[in-house]
Amino acid sequence: MKTTTKRSIAIAAALALTGTAGIAMAQPGKWQAKDQTRAEVQAKAAQMFQKMDVNGDGTLDQADREAMRAKMFDRLDADGNGSISRAEFDAARGKMREGRGKMRAENGDAEGKRMGRHRRGGHHGMRGMTMMKAADTDKDGAISQAEFTTAALARFDAADADNNGTVTAAERKAAFEQMRAMRKDRRTAGDAS
Repeated sequence: MKTTTKRSIAIAAALALTGTAGIAMAQPGKWQAKDQTRAEVQAKAAQMFQKMDVNGDGTLDQADREAMRAKMFDRLDADGNGSISRAEFDAARGKMREGRGKMRAENGDAEGKRMGRHRRGGHHGMRGMTMMKAADTDKDGAISQAEFTTAALARFDAADADNNGTVTAAERKAAFEQMRAMRKDRRTAGDAS
């Protein structure tokens, strides 16, 4: 079987990274229907950090990204021969589609309308990279748990319009719409220049 090129491997990695994570960020899901406290966000940030800190050194950096890519490659390389065949690539895409279908069903969205079918792909990863760069407040190329948590709480505080320590679904939706409008304005400004 013909093996993929480096570009195809990068695409496979991007699909695996942005598949369900990107969709969850793109549109509201079941988890977003409930109110969320600052303490819950702080606990979730700690949990996410631990998951992302692949090598367990207490920072998110290039070594973690490389370790994550290696794990992703190993998941895609089902036969362990060091190459990803077209069949392995297609099998991974099929699993992701099944996962998205399951998420849609759980969120009462069988047709995929709220999941933003058209919104798959790299821009979710780019938004994540921008958010990660913003979290690196000391600009040392690594994100500590304190920086990661501070960034998560800053997003929470920005959404908590009444400053009562709880973000409601309405506040979350308003913050989402405000971010969407800001991105649109930046794109429009970029297109005009």
